[in-house]
Amino acid sequence: MGTQSFEELWRAADATRRSCVGDCVHLRGLIEISNYCTAQCTYCGIRAPNSLAKRYRMSLEEILPCARLAERLGYGTVVLQGGESAHHLPSDWVRDVLLAIRRETNVAITLSLGERPRDDYKMWFEAGAERYLLRFETSNPQLFANLHPGHPGLSYRLKALGTLREIGFEVGSGIMVGVPGQTWSDWERDIEMFRELDLDMIGVGPFLPHPHTPLGRSVAESAPDGQVPNDVWATLRTIAEARLACPYANIPSTTALAALDKEHGHELGLSRGANVIMPNLTPDKYRRFYEIYPSKASTCEEAEVFDAKLKARILALGRTIGVGAGTSENFNRRR
Repeated sequence: MGTQSFEELWRAADATRRSCVGDCVHLRGLIEISNYCTAQCTYCGIRAPNSLAKRYRMSLEEILPCARLAERLGYGTVVLQGGESAHHLPSDWVRDVLLAIRRETNVAITLSLGERPRDDYKMWFEAGAERYLLRFETSNPQLFANLHPGHPGLSYRLKALGTLREIGFEVGSGIMVGVPGQTWSDWERDIEMFRELDLDMIGVGPFLPHPHTPLGRSVAESAPDGQVPNDVWATLRTIAEARLACPYANIPSTTALAALDKEHGHELGLSRGANVIMPNLTPDKYRRFYEIYPSKASTCEEAEVFDAKLKARILALGRTIGVGAGTSENFNRRR
């Protein structure tokens, strides 16, 4: 596909975004509540075998001020993200956090806490969480197995996404772009899976190798033929194709993309089909320890400073700042 063809793709994705979800950019306050994790994912810096990771779990008394800050800054949603650990994030504890945020604020709540039993999902939904993010990472079952040692498999992950949908959540999923072993054939199937899952939210970001992971220690200097690159261009192409595949979904311009292009990453994503940004509200003393990829914390400034700059950049694009929860148009149309 030539340069002109990609320019056409960018225009098509942006036009689809404008006609289907409008010019608003919805801001979600990200709170990384814990980096304890029992999973062994070969790409993630907070994987259980990484003995160099300094572990933490925020207390309720630390989480609530972050939720209040999100509301004060005008964000309609907070995203509670954490490693996958039922021991450090017990279902009842998470429920109590949700109920407290509901009592104290009017923000919507998204969870991203990995795979859990159906009863946990149901408890959290009834306690006030409306959305759940759980990336399937790749549509290739063998590649999924390589990325997730000890996991039951891709079908298990897809079943969890179906369970979340049945309970009533807005469901988000997505992939890493350019993870070693991802071919363009896999990538095409990934885009098709977005459509098949009828996703309400789609999160895509580049694979960024962490040095304390198996993949981070084994990435070849030159990718083999057919390997999807983990660069800005491939990530933007994925965002654009995701918008065309699921025109009414919410799609973030991710922090991982901004890590690759610190000056213009968020704007490039927004101009290729994205309509969401998730500013990081995690307290400084914890933020640097949620290092799922290298130097992640360095992409985030102090919350109020980052907020002011971000909103100015959004307005400079001719876009507007979203107000309210920003429920997925795809979810609204399905109800």
